Amino acid sequence: MDIFLLRIRFVKLPAIPSYRLESNFVARKTMRMHILSALYGCALFASQAGAADPGITNTEIRLGMVNAQSGAASGLGKGMRIGAEVVFKEINAHGGIHGRKINLIVADDAYEPDNAIDATLKMIEEQKVFALFGYVGTPTANAVLPIIKETNTPLIGVFSGAMTLRRPVVPDVINVRASYDDESEMLVEYFIKTKQAKRFAVFYQDDGFGLAVLSGTTKALKRRNMEIIAKGTFQRGTTAINTGLAAIIDSKPDAVIMVGTYTSLAAFIKNAKAEGLKASLATVSFVGTDNLVNLVGRDGDGVVISQVVPFPEDRSLPIANECATLLEKYAPGEQLGFVNFEGCITAKTMAIAMERAGPALTRINLIQAFETIKKLDIGGIQLNLGTEDHQASSAVFLTQIVDGHITQIKAETR
Repeated sequence: MDIFLLRIRFVKLPAIPSYRLESNFVARKTMRMHILSALYGCALFASQAGAADPGITNTEIRLGMVNAQSGAASGLGKGMRIGAEVVFKEINAHGGIHGRKINLIVADDAYEPDNAIDATLKMIEEQKVFALFGYVGTPTANAVLPIIKETNTPLIGVFSGAMTLRRPVVPDVINVRASYDDESEMLVEYFIKTKQAKRFAVFYQDDGFGLAVLSGTTKALKRRNMEIIAKGTFQRGTTAINTGLAAIIDSKPDAVIMVGTYTSLAAFIKNAKAEGLKASLATVSFVGTDNLVNLVGRDGDGVVISQVVPFPEDRSLPIANECATLLEKYAPGEQLGFVNFEGCITAKTMAIAMERAGPALTRINLIQAFETIKKLDIGGIQLNLGTEDHQASSAVFLTQIVDGHITQIKAETR
């Protein structure tokens, strides 16, 4: 495998003028396809030769995390990393998984698909990781899916609710969190029941993430013989929201489902308030609740946010107590919030599967171990997986910003 890949590395591509953007894109895509083909061929050869899976030694399990450690969504990537790291550190302190320590290798994609592709190829080819873990975002996860399918490298616990990761089931992808369809259904139901909302608009990031929640909202409304009355869009990583906001205001909606990260949606919320928009506002868990609240303060009062983990301050739940204790122990000063809580839960789920897979850990028996998890309560969240269902939880919880702080909407849980 190494020799073959080295040959690829030293193949020189012809120089491409900077103004030939389309050709540059094609060249990059072609080069990646060559690398994918090489990786697939080498993986097949290794399998036929009976070689052990990469990233596994007698003393180590090497996992690769590629997500936003910088940029407008860095709060999400850093939260997932910290939440996972404290779990893995505690496991390592107690001897690891069947005597193997977990080594989490982290790379930054800045929430950009091209970066995610490049970093993922490096994780597989150079770092030789056993599995990929804790990616953040729909556009980035969608971008690396062909790599996952070609190389049969497990991708575990993506911070995304996109259906592209769920249906049809992708054999090497395991999701822990609820889907955006689950979250959209909860939000639509809540506004219809509590606000008698009839006119729904969607303001969304114009990429795979935005389209995923738009699709979930459309389905939820269709089940009630309703339709979206207006749409507004913006580009990922920007705060250029005024054109989309104008389209929403003109439609006079009762409720607006917002889809984006905290930086963009904070701008939308503040501008919508300044422009006198009277509609109820809501968004899904990917927004990064803690970061959003910090940015909007009381300007965000009334905004409803669906969550895929329980309320972090609900210490009646053993899982919340455990994750908070681990943060205090290994990341002093880091408070338990929605994102690092998800990182903690996702890491615990990964550890459970690796433990179940036994001492002879392989990529195949890791996935099989996940599929044996049935009605497993991990301290307040129940996990269910199977060969036909690679989503461990469908639980959705509702929260709301009140007086500049996030609060529970206790009666609404799905």
